[in-house]
Amino acid sequence: MVTSFEQLDLRFDDLRPFVQAATRPSRGWVRAIREALGMTTGQLARRLGVQQPRVIELERGEASGNITIQTLERAAEALGCRLVYALIPERPLGDVLKERATTAADRRLASVDQTMRLEAQGVTDKAERRQAQQQLIAELLRKPARLWDEP
Repeated sequence: MVTSFEQLDLRFDDLRPFVQAATRPSRGWVRAIREALGMTTGQLARRLGVQQPRVIELERGEASGNITIQTLERAAEALGCRLVYALIPERPLGDVLKERATTAADRRLASVDQTMRLEAQGVTDKAERRQAQQQLIAELLRKPARLWDEP
C-alpha cells in the first residue's frame, strides 16, 4: 500500500526539475509576462477591471512577496496564464519522516537505556539495540503525527 507521503514524493519528483529552473524574476512574473506580451500597465488594468496604479501596486507586491494567491490568479487569467501553486519539499517527505522517527527513537531509547543502566539492566548488545530502534521507528512511522510533538 502506497502512503500519502509516498504519493506526494512521486509527484514532487516530477516537479523538482521545473521548479529548480523556474526561479521568479526579480521584478515578478506578472511584470515579466506583461512586458514580454508588450502590454502596458494601463492595458492590464483594463483587463483586470482596476485602475492603472493598482497594477503597479500588484507588480510591486508580487516582487516583494506581498501578494495574495487570489490576486495572482486574477492577474494570471488576465495575462492568459494559469497560476500554479505548490510547496515543494527540499527533500523527499519519506526521508524527512524517517530522519525524524530515527531521532525520536534514539531519544526514547537513550532515556530507557539510562533508566535500565541505573538498575544495572542496560542494553549492551548493539544488534539488540538496533533491533529495538528499528521496531520503534516502524511504530512511530505508523502514526507520524506523534513525531511533531517534540521540537
